[in-house]
Amino acid sequence: MDEYKSPLSSRYCSKEMQFLFSDQKRFSTWRTLWTHLAHAQKELGLSVSEQQLAEMRAHVDAIDFDFAREEERRVRHDVMAHVHTFARCCPLAAPIIHLGATSCFITDNTDLLVMREALELVRVRVAGCVAQLARFADAHRTLPTLGFTHFQPAQMTTVGKRACLWLQDLLMDERTLRRVQAELRFRGAKGTTGTQASFLQLFDGDGKKVKRLDELVCRLAGFERSFLICGQTYTRKQDVEVVNALAALGASVHKMCTDLRLLANLKELEEPFEKDQIGSSAMAYKRNPMRSERCCALARHLMALPANALNTHAVQWLERTLDDSANRRLTLSEAFLTADAVLLTLLNVTQGLVVYPKVIERHIAQELPFMATENIIMAMVRAGADRQECHEQIRVFSQEAAAEVKQHGRDNDLVERVKGCAYFAPILPQLDALLDPSTFVGRAPQQVTEFLEEEVRPVLALYKGKIESLSSELKV
Repeated sequence: MDEYKSPLSSRYCSKEMQFLFSDQKRFSTWRTLWTHLAHAQKELGLSVSEQQLAEMRAHVDAIDFDFAREEERRVRHDVMAHVHTFARCCPLAAPIIHLGATSCFITDNTDLLVMREALELVRVRVAGCVAQLARFADAHRTLPTLGFTHFQPAQMTTVGKRACLWLQDLLMDERTLRRVQAELRFRGAKGTTGTQASFLQLFDGDGKKVKRLDELVCRLAGFERSFLICGQTYTRKQDVEVVNALAALGASVHKMCTDLRLLANLKELEEPFEKDQIGSSAMAYKRNPMRSERCCALARHLMALPANALNTHAVQWLERTLDDSANRRLTLSEAFLTADAVLLTLLNVTQGLVVYPKVIERHIAQELPFMATENIIMAMVRAGADRQECHEQIRVFSQEAAAEVKQHGRDNDLVERVKGCAYFAPILPQLDALLDPSTFVGRAPQQVTEFLEEEVRPVLALYKGKIESLSSELKV
């Protein structure tokens, strides 16, 4: 009978991210940490031989998972099961494996090593989305479009400027993820309740060597610093920061993809749609924004995960309680796997966004006459008309045109009413210029150029050489 497979691994995630949370990665990292610990202990004078270290290094990846499972069934302890499994293939090193350490030396430090790699992968994917959106924004920086507030037509903007709203959120996420990754601290070698008492015994009370041991293990693992203060675990507040950063990314993607879904309904913008893609099993004409919908669905799951991290941190009694373990196995892996799935799909979306300028023009034509009324009044006043009289003429025409649109479903004929009225004859030669959509977008095109130059490009420079190959792994 087939086993259940998570949709995250079977449908949505990259092989790279799946590997980071795989048993092979987890348990080989355990062995690497045991080797780092033995290496540091040897350097500080404990009886550890080069032969023992060589034996451990040679068997980091060769894991007998069947034996480990049987051992865990027998001893009911995952870390000790893998100590025994490692010792079985390293008979010389067996006496010094896990010497002075507690389980959290292995499990917590492994989680931190994995999260550091996973954050790097997420950051590169965010940068890839930023790069593609930046190209899109630049290409459409001057294309006028209706702005919307309350999803009602408002003052105009440009397609590129709107894309910069999405870009700005992603840049904030990139900055947060970069900071969180840079500020990750190693747990290090702290002993059972964080006091380093077991290591102090190993080194006959030499506190300087114990401190040096912690520093050496930290350095060997590639971390610049570890927590100076720990209970049995590193503070779960660090997990909160990581998961919150990923959830905030989910909120940015949800907002962007909701916008894309609204624009798809207006037929102004579409995500990529494959030649043979089916939008609906019943309605053959449908072109559903399924990728954006998937992003929103996954992002909602991602945004819900901080509650787990927060509650886990909140209930860590005193030096530690084990009810964090099962929850963290789910929360940390799913946060990264979900973020990975969201970003792979978003990469595909941003690579192939399609704009329909003629539809946008039609929507502008329906609303622009109302927006231009103030310009018409000002032009008439400059031509010598009375402002209040002109305002009344425009008010009456606007109400009549609105009635045509709302009550009869006809096009907005306000401009035709103005053109047909002798009162407005003084400004008719300049009416087309007054109704030019490009004059209603303010500094939007310049804002796009400035934003891309000053804020986007410096961030993308951090990822030069890392994002160019992303198109080969897009999720569709």
